Amino acid sequence: MRPLSKAVIAASLIAIKSFGFRTFCTTLSNMHTSVVFMGVAGCGKSSLAAAVAEAQAVRLVEGDDFHSAESRAKMSQGIALTDADREGWLNVLGEQLRSADAGIVLTCSALKRAYRDRLRQAAAGLRFVYLEIDRDAALARVAGRAAHFFSAELVDSQFATLEPPIGEPGVLRVDALAALPQLQADVSHWLNNAV
Repeated sequence: MRPLSKAVIAASLIAIKSFGFRTFCTTLSNMHTSVVFMGVAGCGKSSLAAAVAEAQAVRLVEGDDFHSAESRAKMSQGIALTDADREGWLNVLGEQLRSADAGIVLTCSALKRAYRDRLRQAAAGLRFVYLEIDRDAALARVAGRAAHFFSAELVDSQFATLEPPIGEPGVLRVDALAALPQLQADVSHWLNNAV
């Protein structure tokens, strides 16, 4: 068993302070449904998803790992993906959800309602955490990444494609610029206490 990260320890302390020790202990690792961390590039999907997966003791599936070589090449050249480009990728992510014995944490931009609905078909009760961020903050984050295939030139196309999941069932909206430990504590509380 690997030691907990400082972020998870900090988030656990925040959760205990916010929700009480008994609630924290009885809900820890009580995640049975899967959750998708969604939003535009640079919103922090991977960081928050990793913190939540560690805190919940569930498997993390990084959606970017399943893009085809062709799609990665397009994105690194600043060419936006089409629905056809995303077709196979969404199929693979759906299979990851379908084949999970227990809940998993998945990162996926899931920019359109149609993409989210396809993922919902793969996993009953699927939930989404929508990381809201403005264009300038997302652009600054993407431009600051050293080793990622996604070109900063694509941030505008992500916002143009985005259909925010406002009013959709099973969605938690969070401020992507909030502190990671607080975000993790809030998301874990939501996951463990949603009906």
